[in-house]
Amino acid sequence: MKKIAKLTVLLLIITAPVMAQNQKHEKMEKKIINPWQWQDKRSYVQAVEAKNVESTLYISGQTAISDDGVSSDEDMKTQLTKALQNLETVISKAGYKPDGIVRLNIYTTSTEELWPHFKIFQDWAAKNNVKQALTLLEVKSLFETLKVELEATVVK
Repeated sequence: MKKIAKLTVLLLIITAPVMAQNQKHEKMEKKIINPWQWQDKRSYVQAVEAKNVESTLYISGQTAISDDGVSSDEDMKTQLTKALQNLETVISKAGYKPDGIVRLNIYTTSTEELWPHFKIFQDWAAKNNVKQALTLLEVKSLFETLKVELEATVVK
């Protein structure tokens, strides 16, 4: 009987790690919390709950900086478009997808300049099924000649 007990314990010790590795991970779920509907026209949500998260990516502010590290001195529309492209590049290079964005902070040197081009962001968010908590802040300045910066938290 002792041999059977020892053999059973040994078998459990050997197989438990293998069984743990083969367990299916639950798929990440995002739950959107919107007590109102008015924010829907503004391309954000009031809160996002993420369950069964495999990993989280914290992205530094992405701006209109070229692949060579040169800051753009172009207009707000061009800078917003490039900042979104750079954000998407970082997300994909890390193995995530834009629809995993749960938090986005937008910093701009001029909300007045940004508003006429905000549809660029809204179209990008709709195309990528991005539903995130969002904060928009006007700041005195950004690095060098930059006008807009996007800081994100992404989950999968």
